[in-house]
Formats: sequence, C-alpha cells, structure tokens
Amino acid sequence: MNQVKIGKFIKEKRKEKKITQDELAEKLGVTNRAISKWENGKCMPDSGIIHELCKILDITINDLFNGEVIDKKDNDKKLEKYLFEIYRQKELGDKKLLNFEVIVGIVFVTYFLFILLTLSFVVDKGLMSENIFLLITIVSVVFIIIVGFVLLRIEQIAGYYECGKCNHRYVPKFSSVLLAMHVNRTRYMKCPKCGKWSWNKKVVGGIDSD
Repeated sequence: MNQVKIGKFIKEKRKEKKITQDELAEKLGVTNRAISKWENGKCMPDSGIIHELCKILDITINDLFNGEVIDKKDNDKKLEKYLFEIYRQKELGDKKLLNFEVIVGIVFVTYFLFILLTLSFVVDKGLMSENIFLLITIVSVVFIIIVGFVLLRIEQIAGYYECGKCNHRYVPKFSSVLLAMHVNRTRYMKCPKCGKWSWNKKVVGGIDSD
C-alpha cells in the first residue's frame, strides 16, 4: 500500500469535485489538518470514515487503496493483490507481537527474580526490615500479574489458535485463554467450530471462515 500515492489520489479526486479541504473535513467530521496529512501521505483515513470518503469522492474502496481508478476488468486482480498485502502485513505484525511478548516476559521474570534475591540479601544483612521486604514483594507480584495479563492479551489477539481435531483456526475469547491449561502457547480449549476439546496450538497464518 503506497500512502503517498493514495494521498495524491485523494487530493486529485477532491479537486475534481471542487471541494476544499475544509469542506471535506466538515463533511467527514474531522479537521482540515487530518485531510492534509492524508493528502501528504503521512497517514491513512480511519476505517470508520473510509466508506463516507469514497462516497463523497465517487470512488470505490478498491480505487482508494490502489491510489487510482481501477478498470472493472482489472478489479478482481487488484483486489486480490490488495487483500494479500493486508494478509501479509497482519502476519508480520502478529510475529512481531509474539516476539515482543517473549522478550518482555523474559525481562520481567528476570527483574522479579533479581528483586527477590536482592531484597533477601538486604534483609539477611539486616539492612531492611521484613515488613518493608514483604511490602516491596507484594507490589512486585502485583506488577508482574498486571504485565502477565497484558502479555496474555497479546498472545490472544496475535495470530490464531488451531484446533487439534478439525484444524479450524480462530481467535478465542480472553477468558478462554486465561482459564485454559497450557504448555507454552498450546492451550486446551473448546473449538468454536467442531465443539470438541483438544490441545490448540498457536499459529501465525490464515483464519478459517465459520
């Protein structure tokens, strides 16, 4: 997806319609600064207003994301290419999230162990009271639990879980991931498609339709 090309296309179609940036901003309920950013290729319109933007500019969503008006005969090919690009970007994003989860998890486990060992040494030497040691330990545990929930949320939304019975790929509810027995990223859960319980492994790739 070429944001600069898309921005130029938005500007071109806006001018064809003889609409100013201020007028377009008012119609979409955004600022003229946002319109300027789109047209300069600095960012894309929010998904919630893309349909309305295309309607105002009299273009299709496929036209918008390709940065040009697409002939009907080329429409399917262009759309297929665009959808594949979306798929590829999501896959790369999921991999980065899961790698981030691992790195942050290692850092915080190391931090927690370091804190416990350091505080134990300080208490043994009589440099800190047991009450302060207990307080710091409780605060550290609470902090680790919060981080744990955040990392679990990342694991839930990045990629998919694949059913061990029917190979259906899906994104489960957070509660299902939280309460499931697990070994690393493989969790014992009920598949929403076949309804069977099995060990569902974490995968990065396509999602099935129900």
